[in-house]
Amino acid sequence: MISSLSNRAIVRAAAALSLLCAIACSKSAARPDGGEGLLPVGAAAPEIVGVDGAGKTTRLSELKGHSAVIYFYPRDGTPGCTKEACAFRDTWERYSKAGVTIIGVSKDSAESHQKFIVEHHLPFPLSSDESGAEGNAYGVGTGIFGFKRVSFLVGPDGKIAKVYPDVDPGVHATEVLEAAASN
Repeated sequence: MISSLSNRAIVRAAAALSLLCAIACSKSAARPDGGEGLLPVGAAAPEIVGVDGAGKTTRLSELKGHSAVIYFYPRDGTPGCTKEACAFRDTWERYSKAGVTIIGVSKDSAESHQKFIVEHHLPFPLSSDESGAEGNAYGVGTGIFGFKRVSFLVGPDGKIAKVYPDVDPGVHATEVLEAAASN
């Protein structure tokens, strides 16, 4: 009886500690432009530089005249992040036909990104933001595992056209494509 009570107390204490850590470790980013929180619709989209599986560099600033999806995610290879990346991969042809570029951003290293790209046959570039500068510029907060899952649709004018603060990895790629098509 005593050991089952102590086991329950340990489990409760661990759960409380985990919750406190999640709250304490989760933070909102203060942007370099002095603003707080996510970049709003109409703001100029800061530079993002991604590299694809062939080593080709894609710069957001070079995509003017075309829409782009910038999606921030916590970590390569985790279930939700893999689901989201593969959903973008599976709709890539439709994005390409619509003239919309996709760039994924996480704090993972360039080497981790290349493995992730190869393993899941991702046709779009990923940006390694180990310093967090790109995430901060967009106002994307971090949690225990890296960036929070947030996406931005950047219009052909280089400005934020839509912000997706609560992303469902399974349906998000289609949702953003529909918005991009109407942009």
